[in-house]
Amino acid sequence: MDRSLDHPLRTTLVNELHARPSPRIHAPCHAIYLAFKEPGGTAGRDRARDIGHLQALADRHGAPKPTLGDSHYSATLGRHRVIWESHTEFVSYTALAEGVPRQPFDPNLAAIFAEDWQRDALGKRVTAVMIRVEHLPEDLSQVDDSLAEWFSKDSLAACWVLERSALVASDFRIDPDGWMRFAVFVRDSVGSGRTGRIIQRLCEIETYRAMSMLGLGRARDLSSRLNALEPELAAMVEDMEDGPAEGTLQQLLSVASRLEALATQSAFRFGATRAYEAIVNDRIRALREDRFQENQLFSEFMIRRYDPAMRTVRSTEGRLGRMLERTGRAAELLRTRVEVDRSTQNQQVLQSMDRRAELQLRLQHTVEGLSVVAISYYALGLLGYVLAPVAKSLGVDKMLLMAAAVPVVLLLAWTGLKRLKAAIDHS
Repeated sequence: MDRSLDHPLRTTLVNELHARPSPRIHAPCHAIYLAFKEPGGTAGRDRARDIGHLQALADRHGAPKPTLGDSHYSATLGRHRVIWESHTEFVSYTALAEGVPRQPFDPNLAAIFAEDWQRDALGKRVTAVMIRVEHLPEDLSQVDDSLAEWFSKDSLAACWVLERSALVASDFRIDPDGWMRFAVFVRDSVGSGRTGRIIQRLCEIETYRAMSMLGLGRARDLSSRLNALEPELAAMVEDMEDGPAEGTLQQLLSVASRLEALATQSAFRFGATRAYEAIVNDRIRALREDRFQENQLFSEFMIRRYDPAMRTVRSTEGRLGRMLERTGRAAELLRTRVEVDRSTQNQQVLQSMDRRAELQLRLQHTVEGLSVVAISYYALGLLGYVLAPVAKSLGVDKMLLMAAAVPVVLLLAWTGLKRLKAAIDHS
C-alpha cells in the first residue's frame, strides 16, 4: 500500500487510541500512584522539565532513558513496573508490583518515589493513591473486618463491580502518611487484564475528581469577587433613569471590563472542570456497580459529596455569565439613552440655528429697507444739484421738483437692489 496516500495525521491519530493501555497484573498485587500538576496554568508548562524529572527517576534505578517527545513511558524499576503518562495539565506515575505487604498500605512501599525526588518535581502533588489488591475470601465477614480496620466508617464506599467479579472500597480520605487508600478484592477467576483495568479506573477516578475540584477553589474566589461587583452593578442599573447617562456608562463599562477579565481568567478552569467531571462519571459507570451489603456505592458517594461541588462550579459560572449579560443589556440601554440625549441636543442646536437664521433674515430685510432709504437720500442729494438750474429756468421752486422726484428715486433704488439680490442668488 502506498502510504503517501494517507492523511498526514492518520498514524498519529490511530496511535492515540493506544497511547495509554491498561496494565496487566495478577492478584495479589499493589499499586502506588502519583499525579503532579503545576500550580499555575498550562500555557507555560515546561515538558522538557517533566521529562527531566522522569529521567532522574529512571537514572536512580538504571532504567532506559525516555525521549523528549514521549507522552507515555513504561519501564521496570527494581521490583516495580513504573508507567509515566503526560496529560494536558498533569503528569502521572504508576508503580505496580505483585504481592502485598504484611502491613496493609505500608508507606514504605512508596520508597520508589523518594521524597527528595518528589520535591524536584515541576508541579505539586494533586493525587497520591495506594491500591491493595487481594483475592476475595470465601468468608465475606473477613472483608468486613478489613474494611472496618482500613477505612473510616462514616465515608466508606464499597461495592461489587464488573458483574460481581471484584469488590472495591475506599473512604476517599487522606491517611496520616498522605495517601488515599483503595482496596480491591478480586475473585480467583479474574485475569490480569481485568485487574489492571480496575486499578487504572480507580486511579483515573481519583485523579480526575481532584482535578475537577480545582474548579471549586476558583469558583469560591470568583464568588467573593462577584459579591463585591453585584451591588455596584445593581446600584448603577437603578440609577440609570435619573443619573447622568455618560458618567454611568463609563462606570458600567469599567464593571464590564472587570467581569470580562474574570471570565477570561476562569474560562479554561471551568471548561476543564466540566470535562474532568464527565470523565469521573464515565469511569464510575464503567465499573458497573452492584451494592455490597449496606454500603454506599461510589456513585452514591459522589452524588452526596462530589456533585454539590460541581453544581457550585456550574452555578458560579452561570452567575458570571448572567452578570455579563445584565451588564451588556444595561450598557446597550445607556448607549441608546446617550444617543437619544445627543439627538435631542442636536435638535435643539438646529432649532437655535433656525431661529438665528430667521433673525438674520429679518435683519437683512431691515438693512435692505434702510439701504433703499440711504441710497435714495444720497441720490436725491445729487439730483438736487442737477434740478437747480432746471428749476430756475422754469421759474419753479427746486424743492417742489425734488419732492416730485422722491417716489421715482425710491422706486428705482428698490428695483435696483432687488435685481442685484436676484443676480447674487442665481450666481
